[in-house]
Amino acid sequence: MNNDAVGRPMEILLVEDDLEDAGLTIETLREGEVPCRVSLVRDGDEAMEFIRRQGKYGRAPRPDLILLDLNLPRKNGREVLAEVRSDESLREIPVVVLTASRTHREILESENLYVEDYMIKPVDVPQFISVVKSLRRYLLSDVIVPS
Repeated sequence: MNNDAVGRPMEILLVEDDLEDAGLTIETLREGEVPCRVSLVRDGDEAMEFIRRQGKYGRAPRPDLILLDLNLPRKNGREVLAEVRSDESLREIPVVVLTASRTHREILESENLYVEDYMIKPVDVPQFISVVKSLRRYLLSDVIVPS
C-alpha cells in the first residue's frame, strides 16, 4: 500500500461561486485520484457558517483543506481568509487560494494573510494535484495508523 492511500479521505471545502469552475476543480481532484470528500459552498458567509459548523452546517465535517476563491458574493474571499486566520481554532486549516488574478498574491501578502499556495485559474492540473497531495501527506504525518 503506498503512503498516499493511507488514512481517511481528506475533507475539502471548496468555496467557489462559479459552478463551472467548481465542477472543473472537483473533476480535477477525481482525475488526480486524491482520496477526498468535497463540500461546496458558494459565498463567503456560507463558507464561514460551514467552517464554524453553524446553522444548517451544524454537523458539517471540519475541513482538512479550504480551496478558496477570492471573488465571492456577500463576504469576499479575503474577508473569509482574515476570519479563518484570526480564529485560534481555525487558523491551522490549510488554505489554497484559487484566483483569476496574479495580483491577489501581493494583496494578501500586504495584508499579512498567509496561505499555503495560490492557483491561477484556469488551474494547472498537475500543479494542483501535486499541491493537494503534498498537503494530504502533511496531514497524514499526524495520523497514527494501527500496525
